[in-house]
Amino acid sequence: MQAVLLCRSAHATSTWAGAASLTALLAVAASRASGLALTALTSSSDVHQRLSTSASYSSQSHGHSRSTSTVTVNAGTVGDGVDSGQLHVTVEPLSGVHESVSVISLSRPAARNAIGRQLLRELAEALDTVRQERTTRCVLVRSVVPGVFCAGADLKERATMSQSEAAEFVSRIRRTFTELQDLPMPTVAVVEGLALGGGAELALACDIRILGNGASMAFPEAQLGIIPGAGGTQRLPRIVGASRAKELIFTGRRVAGPEALDLQLADHVVPDDQVYNRALQLAEQIVRSAPLSLRQAKAAVNRGLDVDLHTGLAMEEAMYAQLLPTRDRLEGLKAFAEKRKPEYKGE
Repeated sequence: MQAVLLCRSAHATSTWAGAASLTALLAVAASRASGLALTALTSSSDVHQRLSTSASYSSQSHGHSRSTSTVTVNAGTVGDGVDSGQLHVTVEPLSGVHESVSVISLSRPAARNAIGRQLLRELAEALDTVRQERTTRCVLVRSVVPGVFCAGADLKERATMSQSEAAEFVSRIRRTFTELQDLPMPTVAVVEGLALGGGAELALACDIRILGNGASMAFPEAQLGIIPGAGGTQRLPRIVGASRAKELIFTGRRVAGPEALDLQLADHVVPDDQVYNRALQLAEQIVRSAPLSLRQAKAAVNRGLDVDLHTGLAMEEAMYAQLLPTRDRLEGLKAFAEKRKPEYKGE
């Protein structure tokens, strides 16, 4: 079994000086909360140490083919709720026109990508991998299992857990999805087929959702004697509104692509054979932006939603101020004047 261990050089942390006291305080608090301290973003590049060489990863997706090196994560051990010898999650950094895009792929076909111990562990490691990548500007989360994005929790595995074990496992899912939400770079859920329960909550944790016409999302937990426990009761009403979220949770009904768009549960809905390509097109547009700008913009929006408008405006000012001394800002101005494409370095 192949594995790659990613190690990162330590980042020194310092407080940006020169802002007014309130602004500086907000800047430090916001940057620490979102992992976006400018000193950490502009420090020396990550050190990648390969313990073994990963096999070349080739995939075909609706007419789009690519072959790049793939970072694989821990495959687990037999006897701990795993499928022997099979990775459930891979991380693939793309190249060419899609350079700076990383793809997290779910692959557990026997269980329709149900979230078990191994898949959750590998997903957490995948998130840690892309979080450390300074060159990654956009992350796609997709399934390589036809007809399903994620069928939710592995209920067969859940049935073997004690009450306390089940509670801890759901807590781990919630933490992992929050880590996905808090990735510093933009994330896109590529939903083809079913996204049920925890699978729908996984999509909600991404910044943007692209669905196929035939895709559907549902929150059937109440019909199983529980509630959405991986953030669904909190993220869903923030996206579609309280009353619509309650209806979807109370009834557990499935929402297909076109209705999901009407409810703003989906941001884009396209024909089923174009979902991944549409995600790549969107990612290609995103990565044209400066990496530090993407991170600060995401942090400003996410953190601003949790505070009143005046505090949010102060946070925006502080995060804007952190970008003023960057080389990328000067490069953007220079490229604009010279009518050329900017070459951003994340510095």
